[in-house]
Amino acid sequence: MSTPYQQQATYQQHGAPAGAYSSPIPVRSAHLGDALASEWTKIRSVRSTMWTLGVMIVLMIGLGVLAAVAASASEADLGDQSPLFLGFYGVLLGSICVVTLGVLTIASEFGTGMIRTTLTACPGRARVLAAKSLVFFLLVFTLTTVLAGLVGALQNSIVTTGRESTGEEWFRATVGVGLFVAVLGLLALAIGTIIRHSAGAITIMIGVMLLPLVAAMFMFSEPLQDVQRALLDYAIPSLLIAFYSEAALTDTGPTGWTPLVILIVVTAVAMAGAFFSLQKRDV
Repeated sequence: MSTPYQQQATYQQHGAPAGAYSSPIPVRSAHLGDALASEWTKIRSVRSTMWTLGVMIVLMIGLGVLAAVAASASEADLGDQSPLFLGFYGVLLGSICVVTLGVLTIASEFGTGMIRTTLTACPGRARVLAAKSLVFFLLVFTLTTVLAGLVGALQNSIVTTGRESTGEEWFRATVGVGLFVAVLGLLALAIGTIIRHSAGAITIMIGVMLLPLVAAMFMFSEPLQDVQRALLDYAIPSLLIAFYSEAALTDTGPTGWTPLVILIVVTAVAMAGAFFSLQKRDV
């Protein structure tokens, strides 16, 4: 066992002041990789992730298969539509689960006070939000794309009417839908960062998704026709349906990959506000 004098000599050799403690564990500043590892551990270990994504899986597969079975049993003629179109219903309801998880990914930490521990371990607030966003986006994109592909394969095997799905339609109904739902989840994460209250942020996001369509149903007067058309064109369900059909929900709605571009722009603005809010406001 070394004497106090020998310990003091050892500390001095390592450049530490005499009498100070020198940890044998290397000490370094946290970087983005550490933040990513931390956020991945949190998001895969909390029960809210398992419940929300579990319900999403049930909705996407259950409603997708149910729609295909109903179409096949009724011998409905899909006309020029691909059977992939039937996956829209499960994805629309499943996206509500993604929105909920996006809010909870950060708003729950504000509610419990855990955000203080997170920012103590990793003081870079922008780095923390970037890590949360990246981990969440990759998780949702991967899961949604795989589920959309599985549901599409089941629907094509069940439904015998309609035309055969093309490669472009498969790409939009899988990768395109995965990107759209993941970006929508990022929008919810940004709103959760700004609002800092789980119930309030979830309510706002559900309103953003459904309120435009509901409001448009009650706009009967002639002066409100332009507003009604705009709400119908750019509501979240209208943007999502463009990935399953060459035609939009309305004659003037966006088609192709334009809905994804619109959602990315809106999400980028919201995310900029989230970064500013996290940097400037106390926790």
